[in-house]
Amino acid sequence: MISTDQIQALLASGGTVVGTDGDKIGKVGQVFLDDQTGNPEWVTVTTGLFGTAESFVPLAQGTVQGDEIRVPYDKAKVKGAPRVEDSNGHLSESEEAELFRYYGLSYTSGDDSFATTGDATTGVGTTGVTDLNQHGTVGHDTSGPTTDDAMTRSEEQLHVGTERVTTGRARLRKYVVTEQQTVTVPVSHEEVRLEREPITDANIGNALDGPAISEEEHEVILTEERPVIAKETVPVERVRLDTDTVVENETVTESVRKEEIELDTSDTETGRGTRGR
Repeated sequence: MISTDQIQALLASGGTVVGTDGDKIGKVGQVFLDDQTGNPEWVTVTTGLFGTAESFVPLAQGTVQGDEIRVPYDKAKVKGAPRVEDSNGHLSESEEAELFRYYGLSYTSGDDSFATTGDATTGVGTTGVTDLNQHGTVGHDTSGPTTDDAMTRSEEQLHVGTERVTTGRARLRKYVVTEQQTVTVPVSHEEVRLEREPITDANIGNALDGPAISEEEHEVILTEERPVIAKETVPVERVRLDTDTVVENETVTESVRKEEIELDTSDTETGRGTRGR
């Protein structure tokens, strides 16, 4: 059985009706629902030159494949179906019976009018509505069942929360670099100098010690200081990673849907009507 959801999708996408031979019969025009069950019962197919004619096709044995409705009839059969000049959203009992007979389907007589899901002019899908004069104040949801005398208006509400996600990574990495350091160190060295002293009573003995005339050598060892470098490794500080939480306001914009209910009353004889919310 073809569901109302499938029908709504086909109306929105501009679906087509395909016959038994796989050929396209025409585009989906209107879909008529059973007022008692809310199930799709008939579909109209726009045929003829420039799509100006509409033919009724039963959906009892139809199937939906993608954006196509496949029915067990060929194009000639559908085009030859009895015409309904002005369905006004419903099929009369005589019109319904004639269509059932044409397609060889069993028909149970009774007050079984059908509501269309398509506007008679535009074919845009809307919720099927029963004849209030015959059935009282009842309606159909798009899912099919008959509803009570009130509509439920719903709307989407925006609930905004937060979630924690990973935005990046930070790591500590230790590596070795070499740099030049210059240190000034004082160093000393010895230099030789001559000291001359006259002969006195105090050093006369040392002066006359040895031969009168001779050759001699005296040696003095000279020293100096040189810089000596030594290295040692010492700890200088501890480094670790930490995080700070910064709170800031961010504006979020999102679309939400809501249902509106309006009153539409029309005087079919005078063409006058009122509309309100």
